[in-house]
This record gives sequence, structure tokens and C-alpha cells, in this order.
Amino acid sequence: MSTRENVAPVVLVPGHWLGAWAWEGVVDRLRRAGHRATPLTLPGLDPLDPRRTERTLDDQAAAVEEALRQAVDVGGTPAVLVAHSGANAPVSLVLDRHPELVGRVLWVDSGPAAPGTAPAPDAPSDLVELPLPDLEVLAQQASLDGLDADDLARFTERAVPEPGPVLTQPVVLSRRERHAVPTLLVCCSMSSAQVLELARGGHPMFAEVAALEHVDVVDLPTGHWPMWSEPDRLAEIIAAAATPTAA
Repeated sequence: MSTRENVAPVVLVPGHWLGAWAWEGVVDRLRRAGHRATPLTLPGLDPLDPRRTERTLDDQAAAVEEALRQAVDVGGTPAVLVAHSGANAPVSLVLDRHPELVGRVLWVDSGPAAPGTAPAPDAPSDLVELPLPDLEVLAQQASLDGLDADDLARFTERAVPEPGPVLTQPVVLSRRERHAVPTLLVCCSMSSAQVLELARGGHPMFAEVAALEHVDVVDLPTGHWPMWSEPDRLAEIIAAAATPTAA
């Protein structure tokens, strides 16, 4: 990891049910190595927010934009934006609206959202919130590989239900400039070969990848939450992307 002062700032956005706390291990490693790292708790994921269930994707995108602007204002360098899992929806909105704020985007076991898609398209339009599923059910939806009993206990204790409007709002994208932002796919529960094959085949989950102009991939074989199962390696990947010599 680099300790040079001109490395890009890093803004980390967690996936569904998570807050800034989910990045603690990774952020600690980045900061000890001299990186400016800002983890976010998106609107709707703060358990003390009395209007939590009313928050929307637009609210979340605005929060990411504000964090990017603050990071860029401090150092004058476009930020490295790290998006895990379901953070792909608000981060895709930000890339569409303000690509100039992002020097590189890292999708952690995720990928850019396709225009017109919603995070939970089958959810009822009047959904109020979606709690974290039982771990047995969750394991059928995403890989829990690499997580120990303490990780799972913390997850279940600190998870916040996802607001309904966040899950049902379609992602409206219109600017081609989003495709020009340099991109790194951090492939965890699915290999990079599998992800790229799905992208070439037009799979809805990765269809946008095929339209990107500058795409790199890195394999980090583990489960869907590498910030807990592989914090050292994930921090190294993020740090490398934030250094001036990163491709």
C-alpha cells in the first residue's frame, strides 16, 4: 500500500442492510497505510432516522454525490468509488449524473445497474421495508463463505431493514459518459470468467459491463461479504486502485 499524499480519496458504499460499520476492518487498514477513506451509511440505513422507510434511491445517490464532492474538494483528485452488492443502484445513478467526480469505480461482487431496472423488481410497490432474511434463507441468495460465527452474529444484530422505496424505484440512466469511467470488477462469489461470460451473453445482472470502455477484473475467491472474510486482500485491491500508478 502507498503512503503518498497524492493518492485518490476512497469512498466506500455498503450493500443492502449495512452501514458504514460494515467497512471498519477495510477502512482501518486503508487509513493505517495513509489512504483517505470514507465509509458511508446511506439514507434509509440509519436506525435512528425517523423517516428511514421513506428514503429513496435518489436520496442515496445524493448522499454518495455529497461524499464524493467533499473528498474531491479536500485533495482535488477524483475519488475511487467502491460499491458493494446492492449499492450498485445508487452508485450507478451517481456515475450517470456526475462521472467527473469518480476516477475509478470498484464493483465488489457486484456490477453496474442496467437502465430501467429496480433492485427488487418483484417486490410490491407498497413495500415498506425488507428486513435481513434468516441466515438459512440468506445463504440461498448469496454466499456466506468465509464468514465465522462472530461475523454472522454482528451481521444479524446490526443489519437495518432496507427501505421499500429504495428497492422498488427503477434506475433511470441516460448519459453515455458513465461508460467511460475506469472500472474494476472485484469478483468474489463468482469468478471473473463467469462474470464476463454473463456480460457477453447479455445477462441482466451484468449487461452493462459489456458497454464499459475500460474494464479490469480481479478475482478474490470468497463469499459475498469480502470486507469481513478477506479484509486484508480487499484493502490491498482498493489501495492499489487509489494509487497514481494504478491502471
